[in-house]
Amino acid sequence: MTGNAVIVGASSGIGRALAHELAEAGYDVGLAARRTEQLKEIGAELPTHAYVATMDVTDADDAIDGFEELAEAMGGIDLVVLSAGVGHENRDVEWEPERETIDVNVRGFAALATAAMRHFRKRGSGHLVGISSVASRFGNGGAPAYSASKAFVSNYLEGLRYNGSAADADVTVTTIEPGYVDTEMAMGDNLFWMCSPETAAAQIRRAIEKERSHVYVTRRWRLVAWFIRAMPEFVRKRVFV
Repeated sequence: MTGNAVIVGASSGIGRALAHELAEAGYDVGLAARRTEQLKEIGAELPTHAYVATMDVTDADDAIDGFEELAEAMGGIDLVVLSAGVGHENRDVEWEPERETIDVNVRGFAALATAAMRHFRKRGSGHLVGISSVASRFGNGGAPAYSASKAFVSNYLEGLRYNGSAADADVTVTTIEPGYVDTEMAMGDNLFWMCSPETAAAQIRRAIEKERSHVYVTRRWRLVAWFIRAMPEFVRKRVFV
């Protein structure tokens, strides 16, 4: 594994851990997020060359411009990982938390995913990796926009996968659906089957190496997803209220 990789949402959590994984695999890494100083600190820790780009994905047009500038500075990109995301517990269904979630997880994600696909088509090849969630598999009364936004991410990536297979370029699209990972996004303490960001990043790296289409992190969450799909709706209403 060598080449140029960009991680959007690289300042913390899975994105930060994955920056180390990819650099150890030989990639030069472009680090993009809002927190520039943290990105610089991470870049200084990596064994390969690091590029830093300040990017606020709530401004979709600005994020696209930033991505294109980063691609030019790196001389082209082989791998893009879209890890930026937000989630809020919002049982009162207030608009502001829902709006931010949609701006980041839907508008920002789609803007950067399309920018990555255009870049790969021009180059003739590339690999897009999107971090969705097992939460994409069910509605959640405590965080309505989060689950809905991750359902968008998973389905959008599936559409891009089919789109890419019909194009002349050799484009791989991988959907990552983590369960509970010990990050700011976890929305709770002592959650079962929680893994560290480092464990998640190691499994994502293997999925990238194998060019997988879809991966649960950790793998046992495949059982949970199957079980949720099998539940009748009246049971889901009680579980995910």
